[in-house]
Amino acid sequence: MKIILFSKMFQSMPMEGFADLAVSMGFEGIDLTVRPGGYIEPSSVSEKLVEAVDIFRSRGLTVPMITTSITSSDEPYAKEVFSIASRLGVEYVKLGYWRYMGFGYLRKQIEDIRRSLKGIEKLCREYSITAGLHTHSGMYMTAEPAILGSILEGFDPEYIGAYIDPGHMAVEGGLAGWLMGMDMLSDRIVMVAVKDFGWFKTERGWVAHTVPLGEGLVPWGKVFEILRSIGFEGPVSLHSEYDESIDKIIDITRRDIAYIRKIICSL
Repeated sequence: MKIILFSKMFQSMPMEGFADLAVSMGFEGIDLTVRPGGYIEPSSVSEKLVEAVDIFRSRGLTVPMITTSITSSDEPYAKEVFSIASRLGVEYVKLGYWRYMGFGYLRKQIEDIRRSLKGIEKLCREYSITAGLHTHSGMYMTAEPAILGSILEGFDPEYIGAYIDPGHMAVEGGLAGWLMGMDMLSDRIVMVAVKDFGWFKTERGWVAHTVPLGEGLVPWGKVFEILRSIGFEGPVSLHSEYDESIDKIIDITRRDIAYIRKIICSL
C-alpha cells in the first residue's frame, strides 16, 4: 500500500514548496486536486497537470491519483482530464458527488447515477483508469455503503469502484456499520481515504469534526487488517482536513503519517 498526501489543505503553498514538504514528511506520492478551486483548474489541465507531475516526479514523488468533481462524461473537460491524466501515468480518478435530494427520490437517483457512470466507464476503459466513488457522510448518495453497492452493481471494479473513507463510514455507522460497509464493498474497494472523526456537543446539537488519527471513531488497526486480508494494493490518501493554521496542520500530518505507517508495518 502506497501512502500519499491529499493536496486540498495545502493549496495555499506554491506547488514546489508543497512537493518538498510531502517529501520531508515521508509521503510516497500525491493525491492532486484537479477541480474548480483545486490546485489545478480543469480548464488548464493540459498545461498545468503536466507541469505539476514534473514537479512531483523531480522530487521522487508519484501522482497515482487525482481528485476531481466529475460526475458525467459529458462535462466540459471530463474527457481531457482523463486523457491527460492517463498520458501522465495517473491510474486513479476520484469522481465528484451526487447530493441526496431527500425522501422519496433515492431509487430514481440510484438509476440516474448508474446511467451517468456508464459514460464515465467508457472513459475509464478508453484511458485505462480506475474511477472511485467516495463514501462521504451526510446528504450524499454515497454516504451509505449498501447504497453505494447498489450503485456499483454490475460495473467492473477495474474501471468503476469504491473509494472508501472509514472516517466518514464510522460517522454514519460507528458501531459496526463501517465494518459491514467494508464487507459489502470488499470486492470493489479501489482507493482508501484516511481521516478520523469525533462527535462533539455544540449549541446546535451533535456535530462530527475531524480529529488526529487514533483519537476518533475509527479502529485503524482493524481497518488495515481487513484491507490486507482482501489483498488491497491501491493508494491510501491521507486527508489532513483540520480546521487549523497551516503550521498546525503540518504538525498533525507528521504525526498522522507516523501513526498509520506504524499500523501498516505491524501487519
